[in-house]
Amino acid sequence: MMNWNQLISAKRFGMEEFHEERQENRSEFQRDYDRLIFSAPFRRLQNKTQVFPLPGSVFVHNRLTHSLEVSCVGRSLGNDVAKAILQRQPELQESFLPEIGSIVSAACLAHDLGNPPFGHSGERAISTFFSEGKGLRLKEKQPDGEQLSAMEWEDLTHFEGNANAFRILTHQFEGRRKGGFVLTYTTLASIVKYPFSSSLAGKKSKFGFFVSEEDSFHKIATELGLTLLNEHPLKYARHPLVYLVEAADDICYQMMDIEDAHKLKILTTEETKELLMAYFDEKRQEHLRKTFRIVNDTNEQIAYLRSSVIGLLIRECTRVFLEHEQEILSGTFEGTLVKHISERPAGAYKHCSEVSLKKIYRSRDVLDIELAGFRVISTLLDLMVDAVTSPEKAYSELLINRVSSQYNIKAPALYERIQAVLDYISGMTDVFALDLYRKINGNSLPAV
Repeated sequence: MMNWNQLISAKRFGMEEFHEERQENRSEFQRDYDRLIFSAPFRRLQNKTQVFPLPGSVFVHNRLTHSLEVSCVGRSLGNDVAKAILQRQPELQESFLPEIGSIVSAACLAHDLGNPPFGHSGERAISTFFSEGKGLRLKEKQPDGEQLSAMEWEDLTHFEGNANAFRILTHQFEGRRKGGFVLTYTTLASIVKYPFSSSLAGKKSKFGFFVSEEDSFHKIATELGLTLLNEHPLKYARHPLVYLVEAADDICYQMMDIEDAHKLKILTTEETKELLMAYFDEKRQEHLRKTFRIVNDTNEQIAYLRSSVIGLLIRECTRVFLEHEQEILSGTFEGTLVKHISERPAGAYKHCSEVSLKKIYRSRDVLDIELAGFRVISTLLDLMVDAVTSPEKAYSELLINRVSSQYNIKAPALYERIQAVLDYISGMTDVFALDLYRKINGNSLPAV
């Protein structure tokens, strides 16, 4: 059974041998939050697609605004859970448990840091490049005798943004300090939604860490007392706070995608109101309609409805977490918190998901950006992987020289060189990737 005293640790990854007495009021977990906010990978999220193409005249969500909103919801979930647990177990007041809100909000900020350009189509483009595209040749022994291990190959064919986020936060890139972002163990563990290796990913392509970061996760999991479920391949039970990070993400993407779809006129005002009203009983619906008679701006009405639904889902997910706390701590809880909410909101959430799949995620604008992203990423991967596997070519040298020195593009091992390529490409914004694609194809030349 996992326990809260061990699960919440302020120890920093990469700085285990150092301990500084700090003369400031911020807690270590608030420092994690601030460190993420001011980082370059976080800033780049403003030019990465959430669902809809980056804005023209209508400002929809990008990865940055999504992450900030998830962080706000995560803080509320964490604070509500901490307050309730402390009422049950006041002896935990002297532990770090009151900091759960800060930890979850920091983890929420970082949950999408590893996502490549062009949303989930970017992840699929990377995976399929290796599983069915030109990268398939790397499965065989190379002319120089090198060959990827079975687990390394699984990493490439199941490329996962969540595992990549853990790498960004913990990996020592060239010229950088040991421990990556040097975040606290608990914040790092709270990000890993799928705490197992890629060989256990199956068809869903969900896993938590690459081969290169397996030892790092094992170290963190051991320190925090996460339940070990399997040693080879490595699998742990989730850190309990992962459920809150996941719930915050589930709540936000569902609500905000519907609000964006309304702004883009993919959903009518009546359709949108109907979807969101369905979360509430008749008495609450009547109260909402009274508010609409006072506030008659359509966008403001939808925003008010959306915020009301978010409040309801926060209360529901908090209740589910507290009711199942012992299962969560024992590693036996199954599914997400959202899957266990009450019947009425569960039905409304399911209906929203169905409408989103049919009308939003399959809309022409969304599919167009996915098709374009697929082409851009596949092309860049093809050229860069060719460059690191055949560096003696003149064109390879030109490409390699364009890559930032923080990426170990000339590493001795093939897997490390390919990882460096993926670090470079997945770190790009949509705009940068498209610009590089055009330059490489000769569609856009620098001024001469």
